Amino acid sequence: AWKELRDEPGALAFAEGVGYPVLVRPSYVLSGQAMNVAFSENELKKFLRVASDISKEHPIVISKFEENAKEIEMDAVAQSGRVVIWAISEHVENAGVHSGDATIVFPPQKLYLETIRRIKKATYKIARELKITGPFNIQYLARDNEIKVIECNLRASRSFPFISKISKINFINLATRVMLGEKIKEKFQTLDFNYVGVKAPQFSFQRLKGADPILRVEMASTGEVASFGDDLEEAFLKSILSTGFRLPKKNILVSIGGEENKIKMLESIRQLAEMKFKLFATDSTANFLQDNGINCQKLNKIHETASPNILDYLLKGAMVLVINISDEYEKQILDDDYVMRRYAVDFNVPLLTNRQLAKLFIDSLAKKRPSDLKIKEWHEYK
Repeated sequence: AWKELRDEPGALAFAEGVGYPVLVRPSYVLSGQAMNVAFSENELKKFLRVASDISKEHPIVISKFEENAKEIEMDAVAQSGRVVIWAISEHVENAGVHSGDATIVFPPQKLYLETIRRIKKATYKIARELKITGPFNIQYLARDNEIKVIECNLRASRSFPFISKISKINFINLATRVMLGEKIKEKFQTLDFNYVGVKAPQFSFQRLKGADPILRVEMASTGEVASFGDDLEEAFLKSILSTGFRLPKKNILVSIGGEENKIKMLESIRQLAEMKFKLFATDSTANFLQDNGINCQKLNKIHETASPNILDYLLKGAMVLVINISDEYEKQILDDDYVMRRYAVDFNVPLLTNRQLAKLFIDSLAKKRPSDLKIKEWHEYK
């Protein structure tokens, strides 16, 4: 559900009708500039002012924000409405993270076959209806096999080079040929390979004083790295290590906001304990972990003067990884978490702020040792 709006009363009425949270974005901006998710009327009013300042002469688009939905990319080339080649890739992070900041897996490893069939069918219909000739990208949401279209872009996307390299099929070459009128008769297979590719974002938060190092709908990454692996876990670890991320060896700080996040992260944190990492946690997280049989040391938050304090441990370089999953609804936690995240970045401590990403990282860490990450040439992946 979405609508173009030009005034605050209309925006508030639409949001009330579809229900919060809603996604606010100004027209004609790049990288999701001034795009925000509003969880309340007060937040919506604040974000509307920011969006109108960015794009004063154009309408603001507001859409229902779908929570706990998977985001999927469909990259394709069509000729006179007929799809010549297509490739589906999946985001590791749930919808709510800009596609430029998302960790992308190709071919998809965790999609239902029914979801893939529905996306393919919808893509063919859209290409036919728009009579597309050339490259295009469609972003989908999926939840319980129900799919929804976020947007269709009639251009090559940032994932075109990635899928071309992984599939070893030059999508831009094909797009150019169809735009020049050449009939493409080849058949292509882009769903089943003996290897996996993962594209990880690279950030420069250390150079951006005061910036919140968290993944949101507005793009923040300054680069990206793609890696091959024999399976998802190998490709994923290779890709994030290539961005400068370091594997932990001893102390890990865990701070998780919200009951849902705590419950969904429980078994992953248990994996860390079983791998003999020493766990530290903030008050409510520590209580939750201890109540569920996971041993950890409780640390006071940065705004609390009592010792032991998170800042003390960060200052002396005792932490090798910080896992901070925020609850969007708890303002006090968000403020305190921001300070924790910022200090982690300033002291060059690897930081994970997304639940799906943290779960995949821990799972990969449990399954792979550094010696399992094979170094191969591109042509060796077949």
